Parts: sequence; structure tokens; C-alpha cells
Amino acid sequence: MARIKASELDLKDKLVHINRVAKVVKGGRRFSFNAIVVVGDGNGHVGVGLGKANEVADAISKGTDDAKKNVVKVPVINGTVPHEVLGKYGAGKVMLRPAAPGTGLIAGGGVRAVLELAGVKDVLTKQMGSSNPHNVVKATLSALLSMRDARMIARERGISVQELFQQ
Repeated sequence: MARIKASELDLKDKLVHINRVAKVVKGGRRFSFNAIVVVGDGNGHVGVGLGKANEVADAISKGTDDAKKNVVKVPVINGTVPHEVLGKYGAGKVMLRPAAPGTGLIAGGGVRAVLELAGVKDVLTKQMGSSNPHNVVKATLSALLSMRDARMIARERGISVQELFQQ
């Protein structure tokens, strides 16, 4: 798969979660922050990044940079996903199901952020297992990456899309 240059895309970013972590040292507690950021162009390109720093603003900017390095192309057909899929990452599971036009984006938390920035308009989702935002976001991305549309399947079989539907 060819690498996607983030500089060529008009990316928007969305902060999913900020976590404060405390390290106990001799003088008290040292606080550090990590931020999960999603970037996307609303046209099938989306990326997820994690940034860690001692300040919130630095963590967010690092997360945005990391997300721009990890942009991938996902299949979006008529504003929805091509087929039902279950994405897993750790204990987090996310089910994505295509929906009719006008349904809207029925999703919450990290799933909504990833799908909005990927350009999905109509979809039904369900989070199962862990509700940890790290795992939910990565499970959503894993579900999107495991999807295949008719063009991809026809290319793998070495036939045209018309021949695929005549079988």
C-alpha cells in the first residue's frame, strides 16, 4: 500500500481523550499527560495518534503529529461502510454496520471521532468489551482497515466489477 502524504490532504483534527498520569517522587507527585488525537479529511483518509508530554498542549501537538504520520485510506461508499465488520484491539471490540442514507452517525466517543473524520455519514455501531478510549479508537481503525469493497475484491480476483456481480 502506498504511503499517504498528510501534507497533500486538508486534514482536520479532533481530540478524543486526555489522560493525566501521576508519578510519585520524593517531593510529591509529578503529573504527565497523554492525548489521543484523530485526523482526517472527511473523504476516506483517517489517522490516529498518541502524544505524551508534561503539558497538555504539548501532548496534543505531539498526538496530532503522530496521527498525521499514520494516515490511511479507508473504503467509504455512498457515505456508509461497504459491509458489516467487527474490529478488535486488546479487549475493545467495535461493530460497524452499514445504514441507509439519512440514518446518521449512530456512534459514541472514540468511534464517532474516527468515523466522522473518515467521512462516514450513515452507520450503526456498537462498542463491546473494553470502553478504554485507546482500545476503542484502535479497534475502530482496525475494523475500517479490514473492510473490502467490490473494486478491491474484483482486483484481487483479476476480473472486472461487472463480472464479479454476474457470478
